[in-house]
Parts: sequence; structure tokens; C-alpha cells
Amino acid sequence: MTAPNRAALWGETIVDELAAAGVRVACVSPGSRSTPLTVALADHPEVETFSVLDERSAAFFALGRGRRTGRPTALICTSGTAAANYHPAVVEASQSRVPMVVLTADRPAELHDSGANQTIDQADLYGDAVRYARTLPEPAPEPRRLRSLRVTVDRAVVNATGADPGPVHLNVPVAKPLEPTVREGDVPQSLADEASLAVEGRDGPFVDATAGVPTVDEGTLADLAADLSGKRGLLVAGPTNPTRIDRAAVTAFLDATGVPLLADPLSGLRFGPHVGDHLVCGGYDAYVGAADWPDPDVVVRVGASPTSKPLRQYLRDADARQVVVDPAGDWPEAEFTATDYLAAAPSSVLRGLADHLGSLGATDWRDRFRVGERTHWDLASGAHDEQFFEGSVLATALSAAPDPATVFVSNSMPVRDCDRFARPREADLTVLGNRGASGIDGILSSGLGAGSATDDPLVVVTGDLAFYHDMNGLLSVGRCGVDATVVLVNNDGGGIFHKLPIESFDPPFTDQFKTPHGLDFSPTGDLYGLDYARVDDPSAFETRYRESLGSDGTQVLEVTVDAERSHRLRDQLEDRLRDRLAQRAD
Repeated sequence: MTAPNRAALWGETIVDELAAAGVRVACVSPGSRSTPLTVALADHPEVETFSVLDERSAAFFALGRGRRTGRPTALICTSGTAAANYHPAVVEASQSRVPMVVLTADRPAELHDSGANQTIDQADLYGDAVRYARTLPEPAPEPRRLRSLRVTVDRAVVNATGADPGPVHLNVPVAKPLEPTVREGDVPQSLADEASLAVEGRDGPFVDATAGVPTVDEGTLADLAADLSGKRGLLVAGPTNPTRIDRAAVTAFLDATGVPLLADPLSGLRFGPHVGDHLVCGGYDAYVGAADWPDPDVVVRVGASPTSKPLRQYLRDADARQVVVDPAGDWPEAEFTATDYLAAAPSSVLRGLADHLGSLGATDWRDRFRVGERTHWDLASGAHDEQFFEGSVLATALSAAPDPATVFVSNSMPVRDCDRFARPREADLTVLGNRGASGIDGILSSGLGAGSATDDPLVVVTGDLAFYHDMNGLLSVGRCGVDATVVLVNNDGGGIFHKLPIESFDPPFTDQFKTPHGLDFSPTGDLYGLDYARVDDPSAFETRYRESLGSDGTQVLEVTVDAERSHRLRDQLEDRLRDRLAQRAD
């Protein structure tokens, strides 16, 4: 069937090739210039389309979904500042290796640099935050141009999903008419017959790409294995997107070495069936670096830089061989003390080391971590019973989350409290966060995007400032059909600044850093059609939380806490832990 005009032909070809390349979901924000793409998506049977009114929220929704699935969501917007609103999520996707295909509609070339309405320079709009960027040629019913268009779409998807996945950008200039109205002679009736390959494409992507897996040579593996054998080894797992984790390779390595696994809550390895049979540590933030805590001999590091600052500093100061394993050639080690870098897939390295190892590491070394874990969790549990603080909220949110569940955790204090107080469990929990650029924007939208990709119960834990930043993201609950339990930890401002030296300088600390806002968030329940409840003690929170997890619809549970008291209690717990460990050492 012949397209009614060349803009429609362009939109149909792009969307058809996206689907052929494996893109199954698109997130569209309404606009005029993007009409050919939007109409083509609405008509395509293989692409599910979500409508998100605000481009900034739409981009974070796509980010969350891509993080959960490992597959790119297509983003469609009109020209002008609509495209600029994608930028924060594009930066996060780049930093945290989340696949995303951004398609920005644009005015035709003759309108640029003319003062034409809603026209900005969109070429290379996202700079080096994208893996691949092209401004497409303007629509024309020419076979070679159509074939080029399909190849460009395939190249974009391949670059979004390769060894170094991330966002890609296709800028799509189109001239009117934008609607699928018939324009006689614009697309020849004979085009489909004369250039069927260009118009119809192939069965599957126009170009079928196969990605390889980077590995290292046997000599390197044998050398590292020799260093690990019988030594004080550590496996440190930083934040990683869940689809890129090979738990079987990790467990093979742990079986062969017996080393402690220090698992970031966003690593995909702190929770799961492997926890019951291996030494998976989650309390290290409180005890590594304590007095007389021994250095490792060899550290193998996978994933991004750990959330825990004490762990990063412990590794910085350790007199050890430290091996960073990364498949894409990046350098996720900001302390600059690593001794070795392996540009390889972590699964291939861990399996290879397991094959070369013949003896377990030092027993007293493992016992030291077991004692550290047991002491930390005993103290933390007692603290939760004594008084309510921010760490209690995260401890309950993770310990009472259903099996399975998806939990999205905000930056600032929530992810740090998750790191320190979320105890390893055998439950199948997928814990996610935006730790690439580590901003507090787009948290609700990212969480709802992740929830849209799974039937698991969804929990989003957010601070009050992050909630404020992205309240309009709650519109996706109704428009995109995502149910969630939203835990809003309200400490009335920037509680994380209590951890910084600026706390001692007031003014300007209160007015310029902590910035208490005094906002009442409860009207968001009426505005977005959500159930809203406020709690301020541990038993009420746990009761309401469990009720929400067993209920239909979306509930927001606002938990009011005192930021300064929470900060002091964290310090007290750490001091008590280190005192107990010192007593044991004596």
C-alpha cells in the first residue's frame, strides 16, 4: 500500500525498521512536528506505545524501563525545547549504560537560522552523551534513500545495545503535510512494486548485527588465579543493570575461591538464591576501614563504582592487587589505585578464574567478614526497634518486599541507607537506582518505567526533594497503567548535607543547603487519584507498607523523619559497631 505522502512514508519506514530491529516499546509525548512518527507508532501492531505528556518524565520513564529490561525504549517528541527536556535522562542513560533510542522531530533545513517558530539547532543536541547520533535526510520516495534510512535505524539500535549500551539520537527533519493526508504524486504508486526491498524491508532487521563477547587470554587468567589461590581475596560488585548479570558465573567464582562478595544493593547480587550458600556482605559500609581491619591481598571489581564511600576509601588505602573488569573500555575507578584493568566481560573473567583455581582463600579472612556482618546486623536490628529513623525505613522496605519484587531507590540518602541497612536476602529482588549521574530528578518516572516492564510488585523509595522534582511523573500511574507502592521519606529538605562539613557553618547551612520546604504533599493523592497516608512510627509504617503491597492501585506512604537525628544515629551505630569489633579483636 502506498503511503499518502512522503512524511508518512518516512515515519512508517522508521517505525517498521525499529520494530524489525527489536524495539517493542515507545514512549511518546504529543506534538505536531512528530506527527508522522506518532501515527506510524499508533498503527504498528508490534510496538506498544505509552503516552507521557511531559518530555522530561517521558525520558526518565523510558530510562527506567530500559534499565529493567536491557532493551531500548524509543522516545518520540516534537522539535524545540521538547527535545532539550530529554537531556537529563539521556545523560543518566549514558553514564549508567541504559539502552535508549531518542527520535526528535525537527523542522526542515530551510527553516533553520530563520527565526522560525519552535526551531532550534538539534544536531548533536546531546553532545557526547550518546553512542551514535545522526540527522536523517529529509523524506523522499527514493529507493536508495529508504535503504539508507533502514540501515541508519539498525545502526542506531546496535549502538544502543552493544558492549557499551546507552542512548542514541536520530534527529528527524520533516516538512508539512505531517498528517496522513493524501498528497497526489508525492509518493509514486509504483514505488512499492519497483523498490519492494526499500519499502517493505526484510524479514527481520535490514542489517542483522551480531555482537561479540570481549575476553582475556589464558595467561592473564592463570596469573591472576595464582595470586588469588589461598589468599585474602575480595569480589566487589558495584551497580549493574540487572540484565547484564551472570549469577552463574559469580557463584562459580565464589565456589572456587570462597572469597567474601561485597555486593552493592544495586549490583543485582545482594539479593537472590545464591545468598544462602555464599558469604554475601551488605553491611560493609559500616565496618570496612575500622581499626585493625585487614587489607585484602587481591580484589576483583565488577560493575560501576560502589555506592559506599567507606568501601571506596578502604579499597583506595589497601595494599592490594586490584583488578577492574569492564567490558566496554571505561574506567569505573575514581580513586585511581587499581593495579590491573581487564577489558572483558565479567562473566568470562569470573568463569575463567574459577576454572583455574585450585584452593580456597584464607579461612580467618572469611571469618572476619562473617563477624562484621553478624555484628552489624544485630546492632542495626536493635536500633530499628529502639527508634524510627531513615535507615529503618529502608531496612523495612527491603526486608518486607515481596518475593519477587522490583524496588527503585532514589539517590541522596535513600540509596545510602539502602546500602547500609538493606540486609542480603535469598528473595528475588531487583533493586534499581539512577547511579550513573546520581541525580535526584526523574526518580518517580524512572521507577514507574521500570514497573511497566514487569508483573512484579513495584516499590519506589524516594526522598522528599526527589518527590518534589518529579511529582508530574505520577501522571504515568494512570496513563500508563502502572501500580506502585511509593515510600516518601520526608525529612523536610536536603538531609544528606548533614553528612558534610558545611553543617558546621550556619548560616548559610539551613537556608542554602538543608533548605527546609515545609510542603504538604498529601494533595498529590487527590490530584493523581492515589491513596495517600502519612506515618511517623515503625509499626504504623510496616503495617501500612504490607497493606499497600497486598492492595490494588497505587499508594503513597509518607514517612516523616528527622534528618539530623537520623544522621546522629547512623554515627552512633557505626561507633558502637567498631567498638564491638575492636573488643573482639582484643
